[in-house]
Amino acid sequence: MFDKLKEVEARYEEISSLLMEPDVVSDQKGYTKLMREYKSLTPLIEKFREYTAAKTNMEQARELLDMGGLDRELKDMAEEEWAENKNKLEPLSEELKVLLLPRDPNDEKNVIVEIRGGAGGDEAALFSMSLTRMYTMYAELKGWKTDIINVNETELGGYKEVSFMIEGDGAYSRLKFESGVHRVQRVPETESQGRVHTSTVTVAVLPEAEEVEFEIKTADLQIDTYRASGAGGQHVNTTDSAIRITHIPTGTIVECQDERSQHKNKDKAMKLLRSRIYDKMMQEATDELASTRKSQVGTGDRSERIRTYNYPQSRVSDHRIGLTLYKLEQILNGDIDEVVDALITADRAERLKNN
Repeated sequence: MFDKLKEVEARYEEISSLLMEPDVVSDQKGYTKLMREYKSLTPLIEKFREYTAAKTNMEQARELLDMGGLDRELKDMAEEEWAENKNKLEPLSEELKVLLLPRDPNDEKNVIVEIRGGAGGDEAALFSMSLTRMYTMYAELKGWKTDIINVNETELGGYKEVSFMIEGDGAYSRLKFESGVHRVQRVPETESQGRVHTSTVTVAVLPEAEEVEFEIKTADLQIDTYRASGAGGQHVNTTDSAIRITHIPTGTIVECQDERSQHKNKDKAMKLLRSRIYDKMMQEATDELASTRKSQVGTGDRSERIRTYNYPQSRVSDHRIGLTLYKLEQILNGDIDEVVDALITADRAERLKNN
């Protein structure tokens, strides 16, 4: 492990030097890529240097004690220094093991969240709106920016489907385990008998794909414009500003009608298209790995039921890690860090076990 850490430290110092060079600074793409690598290595290197300092201090205290001839006060100080630094080494070593785990290259990226109503009709659409609100409020608590890409509303005010961007440092690292089927159990307002109904909503969290990662050829795109429409007169305009883009090789179709400007809708639709295709490429690349090792927090498959929100019991249960919390209202108001942290911890524990 420590040979590997020394190699990483050498790379860190190399990047630090490169970032000072005028040629690198003037190359925006190259500079951004190096800065991203530098930033991702910083926590590991800081922790390694903390470990190295503790080890050095312990060894120096040991040398003093081995020399002998110390007065009582100096001997006590040396023994205290030795013991204090020795006690630091094991927990620091464990932290280094976690930091050395292979990083998901998408962790620092912005995300596009897609939410679709599943079984349950209007109830599912209403819960799609509740989940959209939950993630939007979570983003607000984190100081992240949200931007609606497309929304298909129902007459009752729910969302048949909605897609939106969340921009912020580490957004994907925090939200990637939200992909899957979310189940809601509650009594619909239209239910006169007071019976609990079960509905489902599908959530997909896609890392935003950058233009440099792969090329989409213009010749492979079919772009159609149409007049925006929506329930209750919302998002309706009198010009053909809505955009539908079809990527012919993969059959991927995206739509955007949230903006009044056709140009803005096209930009948003292209971001969504690029991220969907990138997500598909990642899924194909990890299929083989997923078949040999299924993570404790699941494969991220859209068909996998991951969580239940039970209104009568004010309960939220994540089925992948057996977590149950009786704080439904707080969670739906965006307070989901406890769930997110538990999922990240479970993922790390699983990867450490298999590393």
